[in-house]
Amino acid sequence: MNSFGIAKLIIIFLSLSYLGVIFLLNYNSQENIEKRCMLKFEKDFKIPLETPHEEWVLILDLADNNYLKCMGISKY
Repeated sequence: MNSFGIAKLIIIFLSLSYLGVIFLLNYNSQENIEKRCMLKFEKDFKIPLETPHEEWVLILDLADNNYLKCMGISKY
């Protein structure tokens, strides 16, 4: 393999590595984690209006616990 082919392989490898690192930094940023957790929290939060109060409280507690767990915050 000539030096030009080796240089192309090195450039491709470094480019993919750079893009991978940028993606992971963006994906794991605090803002994106909060957005993903809020979407999960909102899915747990959708409750029909005719739900009894006791069940409503249990569902809210579960949704709140899931949000805190998603954010990586321990409850105790």
